[in-house]
Amino acid sequence: METAATTTPPPARSTDPGPATDPPPTTAPQPQLALELLVHGVGGTTPQEMLGDPRVQRITGDDTAACYRRTDDVDAEQRPEDYRNQPVREAYCWSNLTSGNGARALWLILLPFMVANLAHWMRPAAPPDHRGQRVYDLLVRLLALSLTILLAAAACEVALDLTAWQCAGTPVCATGKSWLGFLNPADGGWWSTPGRRLVLASVLPLAVIGCLCWLSHRTWSAYESASPPPRRPGASRDTPAHERTALGLDGFWYGRRLVARLRAAHTTAGVLTVTAALLVASLRADRRAGATTLTAVGQTLTVLAVLLAAATLAIVWRTARSEAARDEESDRPAVRALPYAALAVLALTAGYAAWARPEARSHGPLPGVAAFGGIAVFQGALVLALAVTAWFLQRAARDETRTVLRGMGGPAVALLSCAVAGVLSGGVAQRFADWIDGPATPGQDHAPIAGPPVLLSWQASVLPALLAVVAAVAVLAGIRVLVVRKQVGKNVPGLYDPRERPDVLRTERIAGTIARAGLTDAAPVLVAAIAAVTLVLGAGAVAGAWVTDRAPGRATEGAPPFVHAVAGTAESLGSWLMGAGVILLLTMGRRAYRDHSARRTIGILWDVGTFWPRAAHPFAPPCYAERAVPDLTWRMATWTERCDGRLVISGHSQGSVLAAAAVWQLDLATRSRVALLTYGSPLERLYGRWFPAYFGPPALTGLHREMDDWRNLWRFTDPIGGPILLTCEDGRAIDEGPLRDPLTFGRTLQNPLPAQILGHGDYQADPVFDTVRAELLARLGPGIPGQRTGDCDPQGSSGRSSA
Repeated sequence: METAATTTPPPARSTDPGPATDPPPTTAPQPQLALELLVHGVGGTTPQEMLGDPRVQRITGDDTAACYRRTDDVDAEQRPEDYRNQPVREAYCWSNLTSGNGARALWLILLPFMVANLAHWMRPAAPPDHRGQRVYDLLVRLLALSLTILLAAAACEVALDLTAWQCAGTPVCATGKSWLGFLNPADGGWWSTPGRRLVLASVLPLAVIGCLCWLSHRTWSAYESASPPPRRPGASRDTPAHERTALGLDGFWYGRRLVARLRAAHTTAGVLTVTAALLVASLRADRRAGATTLTAVGQTLTVLAVLLAAATLAIVWRTARSEAARDEESDRPAVRALPYAALAVLALTAGYAAWARPEARSHGPLPGVAAFGGIAVFQGALVLALAVTAWFLQRAARDETRTVLRGMGGPAVALLSCAVAGVLSGGVAQRFADWIDGPATPGQDHAPIAGPPVLLSWQASVLPALLAVVAAVAVLAGIRVLVVRKQVGKNVPGLYDPRERPDVLRTERIAGTIARAGLTDAAPVLVAAIAAVTLVLGAGAVAGAWVTDRAPGRATEGAPPFVHAVAGTAESLGSWLMGAGVILLLTMGRRAYRDHSARRTIGILWDVGTFWPRAAHPFAPPCYAERAVPDLTWRMATWTERCDGRLVISGHSQGSVLAAAAVWQLDLATRSRVALLTYGSPLERLYGRWFPAYFGPPALTGLHREMDDWRNLWRFTDPIGGPILLTCEDGRAIDEGPLRDPLTFGRTLQNPLPAQILGHGDYQADPVFDTVRAELLARLGPGIPGQRTGDCDPQGSSGRSSA
């Protein structure tokens, strides 16, 4: 209920000083206001649900991310006496940053780029000055660059090799396809020569690269260009940059120059990949025909392409994150002009490839397709080097016993990014070849076209074995759930009132939920198993392709019948599985356009995967935290400065990670006046173990020491959240839990219906939540100055003091 403010305004200041003995006017002390800033978690929710009121109003922000209050609380700063015993509740909604737009579901095809970017942040927590840190970063950046080259090569395989070179150059394949009629050599049209067909087909991979470059620039401008708030020199009492944790550095969430440099390098690499595909085919034809002049032109263009490739590698080599301060400088003109120089060389190459060569014919696969094997070997070498570097970093790390896979999480994830990229590129090529070749099987003796590179067929053949390993691990996980459920079930009734009637089915349901929630801690075993098998099978596929130069089915024709049957079955089944994976991603993306629930589900994937800035791959999905963290930091900094009130930032699930990151960005003066309440938080269970350099025990301990207080609520039934595993300096534990879930075991007079097992959601329903929040607000009270009068508004975004 709204009430009018009854406080007496301060008397107007008189211009007459009056007698020196006159006492100064006094006013009654103002009540101190408290603010609870709510941050939702994975999947998002509406401000109405967060605040428990259908009438809400936006306080600050836009349609993408904003702070909301109940309509009755909009002017709370003007009447603090109405909030003596309760905080003003404010909700920060950021769900539109990840799952608000159906078009973002199509970013699923960028999954390999996102996974490679995660590998950058999974380095072990070695000292920042360790030389292995720079080597680790460089290796991940090179691996990310190879993924861009693989994407461009896959697009060239579909457009240049399978379509323009093989099918359009074979009358049997081109007949009946009206869209290839003007390319058919039998018609003798202007576009029918191999070089001109390749030039025309190069538009497709070039469009893919241009789309990724445009999308990277657009998403940066829309979501990631939010600047952090300025620090107050007179009141910050901040520590030097070299003593702060990385998440507390001024420029951590603002890397404009780095993303721009990497975008220029990766765009250039993609354009040069298309250029190389045109050059190799044309040069080979000129050398066979003995065309000296054209050969010299091709060699000159090759030298230009190599020089641009060297410049691209130099940029990737020298580009590293500068987190101590915001990197707002513009790149050098040479860096910005690099993609345009690559386009110029591509244009010259296109003219060279389109030159009339009446005797030229296209037969077999496009020259240069062996590059797929070179890319695979290069990626494998990078992953092994990354593993060695991570091992040295892990040895130098301190107190990192809970780091996943003993510091090998980054290399394992990097290997998986290469595997996913290989499956996507191979799946597209295999399915396209099957479609364009009609009923025949590409690569067989009776097929009109040779089909995709042999390596892709070998990679498809090992996919069933990899899935068999995944299935075996899944079966072991299921057995583990059954064993744990039986063990936990013995203790579940003891958590509740012994007078309640025993219920075996209810006990099994609760115990099963706890057992399934524990599978999260077994995820490293699954990742390690898949990574190890992928490395072995991938090496075997490359070796098989290079030794035989034939697809597995044809390579085993002289082997025993059983071996030949297994190889042929694996090749066919793997081809279909690779294609099915691509189709599944595209189907999910298309469904997300029409189904809001599907769009929200797909968006949840990005809530976890796109928290980190694009430090390794500029074409990865955008980082929502580069908008959300500055938003929260600005809100906390301006509100506490203008109102001198008490503030508790309350984060659920992924919102707790955003809340902690925002608190790290505050100066010490403000940070010491803020309390953190987390529930269902993955801060230690997921982020602390997988990203130890940023959320390990030393970082979380420092965060708690520098802020006023921190409490964390967790449950055994929660598959995402867990304890923080820290203790306050006065002996109090940060963790409050495990909370009882469900709140009641069976039916009682007070609860006639069975209580729901909440798991990861609705922590506010537990009475412990209100108790812990009240304790935090009470603890904040004594040390905070009184509220300023007449200079506080809900927005709190103007008039920032410089003192």
